[in-house]
Amino acid sequence: MAATVVVGTGPVSFEDVVAVARHEATVALGEDALAAVDRARAVVDELAAAPTPAYGISTGFGALATRHIPTEMRAQLQRSLVRSHAAGSGPEVEREVVRALMLLRLSTLATGRTGVRRETAELLAGLLSHGITPVVHEYGSLGCSGDLAPLAHCALALMGEGPVRDAAGVLRPAAEALAEAGLRPVELAAKEGLALINGTDGMLGMLVLAITDLRRLLRTADVAAAMSVEGQLATDRVFATDLQAIRPHPGQAAAAANLTALLRDSGIVASHRGPDCNRVQDAYSLRCSPQVHGAARDTVDHAALVAARELASAVDNPVVLAEEGRVESNGNFHGAPVAYVLDFLAIVAADVASISERRSDRFLDKARSHGLPPFLAHDPGVDSGLMIAQYTQAAIVSELKRLAAPASVDSIPSSAMQEDHVSMGWSAARKLRRAVDGLTRVVAIEVLTAARALDLRSPLEPSPATGAVVALLRGNGVPGPGPDRHLAPEIEAAVGLVASGAVVTAAEEVIGELA
Repeated sequence: MAATVVVGTGPVSFEDVVAVARHEATVALGEDALAAVDRARAVVDELAAAPTPAYGISTGFGALATRHIPTEMRAQLQRSLVRSHAAGSGPEVEREVVRALMLLRLSTLATGRTGVRRETAELLAGLLSHGITPVVHEYGSLGCSGDLAPLAHCALALMGEGPVRDAAGVLRPAAEALAEAGLRPVELAAKEGLALINGTDGMLGMLVLAITDLRRLLRTADVAAAMSVEGQLATDRVFATDLQAIRPHPGQAAAAANLTALLRDSGIVASHRGPDCNRVQDAYSLRCSPQVHGAARDTVDHAALVAARELASAVDNPVVLAEEGRVESNGNFHGAPVAYVLDFLAIVAADVASISERRSDRFLDKARSHGLPPFLAHDPGVDSGLMIAQYTQAAIVSELKRLAAPASVDSIPSSAMQEDHVSMGWSAARKLRRAVDGLTRVVAIEVLTAARALDLRSPLEPSPATGAVVALLRGNGVPGPGPDRHLAPEIEAAVGLVASGAVVTAAEEVIGELA
C-alpha cells in the first residue's frame, strides 16, 4: 500500500515530492493546514462582501484588473478564468510532473495564504490520492504569474471539466473519473481560480525531480569514471585526500573519495603501480574527473538550496495576510530564482556528459587505449565493436550543449505589456528533463564500454566494486566481449540499470555508501 504524505502549514520535503510524483503516495491535509485555510478564507469572504474592489477577489485579472465585478458574476469570473487560462498546447506532460505540481500547489494552499475553501483544497488532495491526473500540455507557461496554463488545466479538472488520466492511465472526461472515485467537482468561489493557477509549482516540481536524478547520476558517473581509470591503466594517486585538500571544494573531495574507494584493491591498477611504469600524467578526462564531477555536485547543492527555499514559500498573487486581515498584491510568482538554477543544472548535465564521452572515446582508439583492440572489437575490421556506441554518445552530448543555452534570459512581454518581463522557468525545466535523460544515456554507454575493457584486461582482476558492476551488466542483458551483435538492446539495458540506481547499488553493496 502506498504511503500517505500529510501536507501541513510547513514545507513538503524532496522525499514527499518524489513519493507522490513517482511512487503513488496518497495525500492528506493536516489539521493545522485546514485551520489555516479556514482563517484565510474568512478574510477573503469579508473582502468579497465589502464595497471596495479587491484584486483577485472582486476584479478582473492582469491587464483587466481595473474592472470591478459585481457579486452575482463572481462565480462566472472564476470559471472564465480557469477555462480561458487552460490554453496549453502540444504533447502531454509526464504524469510524474503533473502529480508533483499538484502536490506543490496543494502545499501552498495549505499555508493559509491563498484564501481557498477547505473543500477545494481537499478535492485537490483527493485527485492525487485516487491517481487522477489532469492532462497538461508541453507549451503554455512563461514562468511568470506562475505556471498559468499547466495549473489551469489542473484547476479545470477540479471543476469537473476537461480530460484526465485515471489511475490506470486511461484518458477520460474529468467528471466521469471524479464520479467513479466518489469525488464531487467544486464550484469555485471568489479568489479560488486565481489561487489555483498562480504558482511556480510546475517548474519547482521538475527542479526537485531533476535534483533527485542528478544526485544519483553523479554517483553513477563516479562509478563510470573509476571503471574508465582502471580500464585505461591510469593512476589512482591523483585522487589522494591530501591533493584534494589543497583545493577545498566539497564536491571535489567527495568525488575523489568515491573514486579512491571504488578503485581499492584493483588488480589492474596494482599491475602498473611499480617503478617501471612510464606513464607520467593521465589525460584530463581521467585525471580531472573529481574536479568536474565535484563542481557538478556543488552546483546541484546550490540548486537544492534554492528549491528548499521555494518549497517553504507561499506563491500566490494576491496573498492573504490573515493575521492582519488583508490581501496584498506582490511579485512572488516570478520564476527567476527557480529558472536560473534550472538553466545552471542543464550546464552541469552537458559538461558531465561531455567528460564521460571523452573517457569512453579513449577506449576505442588503439593509439590511446594502451593495448586494447581497436573499438574493443572482437576481430577488428570484420567487427566494429563499440564504434557507433560512441557516435550515439557524441550525438547526445551535442544535443546537451544546445540544451545548455539558458531559457531564463529570454523574455517575451505578455498581457498587453502588464506582464512585461517573464522568467521562462517552465521552458528551462522542460529542457533540463531532456538533459537529465541524455546524461543518463551517455553515462550508461561509458559503463558499458568500460565494462568490456575490464573484461579484455583479463587475467588481471578489476576492483571488487567495479567487478560487481561488470557482473551486474553481464546478468542483465549486457554480455561481454564477442563478435558484433545488435547493440541497441544492450545500450537500453545499461540505461535502465543506470536510471534505476542499480549500478550505484552494485558498487555500494561491496564498499558501502558513496558520497
